[in-house]
Amino acid sequence: MPSGPTIILMLKSAVVAVTVLLLLSLWALKRGNVRLHGRLNHLFFVLTMTTVLGFEGLIKFGVPVTTHFQEDDYSALRFHLAFVIPLLPVMVLMLMTGRWRKRAFHVLLANVFVVLWAGMFVTGVFFLPH
Repeated sequence: MPSGPTIILMLKSAVVAVTVLLLLSLWALKRGNVRLHGRLNHLFFVLTMTTVLGFEGLIKFGVPVTTHFQEDDYSALRFHLAFVIPLLPVMVLMLMTGRWRKRAFHVLLANVFVVLWAGMFVTGVFFLPH
């Protein structure tokens, strides 16, 4: 089993990878390819949820992911989770509104999503120790 710091580093790598996928999705949308945008977002959703559920599984099975954390690291984790927790339902709603072609609500959620994703990315990649 990988160590806690290795798992955190793997999660950071996964976040960077799906962020690239998200940027590609936005690029497809800018070019007017709504279908490709939807397909990339679906892949983004599946990969992100798989990562979240896999990490949750590691924690449930007692893998000591945060044993190397100092007190400041736990504060950074709590701040990070303040972005992650609301991000997941927003992501689900965005997938649904995109599939149902509810454009106005989808765009509203997209604006919320971008703020939450940016916060999650910055706090996770730059402030959590590995």
